Amino acid sequence: MLKEFKEFIARGNAIDLAVGVVIGAAFGAIVTSLVNDIIMPTVGLLLGGANFSQFFVVLKEGSTAAPYATVAAAREVGAVTLNYGVFVNAVVSFLIIAFAVFVIIKGINRMRGPAKEGPSTKDCPFCLTAVPLAATRCPACTSELGA
Repeated sequence: MLKEFKEFIARGNAIDLAVGVVIGAAFGAIVTSLVNDIIMPTVGLLLGGANFSQFFVVLKEGSTAAPYATVAAAREVGAVTLNYGVFVNAVVSFLIIAFAVFVIIKGINRMRGPAKEGPSTKDCPFCLTAVPLAATRCPACTSELGA
């Protein structure tokens, strides 16, 4: 079993997958920072100084009554909150990552070129003329080719 595991790890696919996961995690952290530290504060400023990470609704009050100034203040007194501003940040992060992955895949596909198609003809077994795959008779010798 250990031998099989070593063979699996030595294959390029496992190593490529590991590298992809590490790069993906790092890219995710960069995009999260971009959203939380650059995009959302700018959008918040344009919308009158709103801080999206502090948009929440109190579902159940804590040991002291609402209103709470921040999510942290609500958590401190044991309030249950629905943090929809954090969700908006996560959605924006997802959209940026999805767009970046789309652009990368599109670039990779462009570098690969058009997809290679399989053969469109077959040889007649009697006269060796190239015949379309769907043909049932050879146009050169009129032999039946079968399905």
